[in-house]
Amino acid sequence: MENCFFSDPCFQLLGKGFIIVQQLYRIYMKVTAINGSPNAAGNTAYALNQAGLSLREEGIDFEMIHVGNKPVHGCTGCCRCFEKRDGRCVFADDIVNEVLPVLKASDGIILGSPVYYSGIAGAMKSFLDRTFFVSGANGNYFRHKVGASVAAVRRSGGTMTFNSLNMYLSISEMLIASSNYWNVIHGNEPAEAAEDIEGVQVMHVLGKNIAWMLKMKEATRELVAEPEATGKIFTNFIR
Repeated sequence: MENCFFSDPCFQLLGKGFIIVQQLYRIYMKVTAINGSPNAAGNTAYALNQAGLSLREEGIDFEMIHVGNKPVHGCTGCCRCFEKRDGRCVFADDIVNEVLPVLKASDGIILGSPVYYSGIAGAMKSFLDRTFFVSGANGNYFRHKVGASVAAVRRSGGTMTFNSLNMYLSISEMLIASSNYWNVIHGNEPAEAAEDIEGVQVMHVLGKNIAWMLKMKEATRELVAEPEATGKIFTNFIR
């Protein structure tokens, strides 16, 4: 049997892989984090920035946008975004339409929220409902982006909030990055999260894994075709 290493197809594949690895060092990739806390420099921001440190170490650009201190309309289910399909929400007087194009252009997205009554903070929840609804109305442009979620909590409710944030990522067919524990960091007063050394490590590992997933996705772009998007089938449960 012919040795694979001396066959033309294998040489071509190895050569193509080498070129792709070289190109990765020149490709610009960016991750945008959404800070859903009312505090610009609280524990949620600290956790996101720890992930951002690892991303920058891996050559990935990182930006954090603060939405948790903004007045954000809740989604009314009017479905105007599905009627117009212009990439915008009908409510034009808050931060949602400003941030949408930034997220659309990003390679990865991290959602961060403090824990309020074992759930996502109010402004962040309204922001996510409308942002992901608009994405879904316009071809689901978050599909196959790398996504991750982070929760900051004083005591309990962290995993529930973490799971709720992940719901937005999973329904959008995003590639969800994980860490060596659930992405929850603990602290009450600003800067207390730095004392949660395990939580800090979780954020660092998360950043490394996001960077790896982005690079793997880019490296295989020409080698493995993405599955085709399928039209969504809707069924309503009735009595």
